[in-house]
Amino acid sequence: LYGVSFGNVFFGESMFQTAPDASKIAFGTLLANLIRWKFELVDCQSYTDHLARFGALHWPRDRFLALLKNAVRAPTRQGKWTLDVTPKDAAEIVNAPIPDEPDAD
Repeated sequence: LYGVSFGNVFFGESMFQTAPDASKIAFGTLLANLIRWKFELVDCQSYTDHLARFGALHWPRDRFLALLKNAVRAPTRQGKWTLDVTPKDAAEIVNAPIPDEPDAD
């Protein structure tokens, strides 16, 4: 799993696996850490059933651009990322109730 971040947005590039369900574990762990680090948005580029299992939604372009405009103003997480949440603990965070969405002003 790899991608880039800018502000508090993670732009996913690609996932691959050499073991069954490895991409699910990697993506769940990434999401848990992004939640902990208060990232606002994960750009998956394409809506898929796989990503929908993690709560991915297809947004209209205008909504995405409005949220993106504010999210990229946040400080960018720099340097080597070390995980605050391990794969073992990620499911608890990823499966937590999602707070109400902020308005996309």
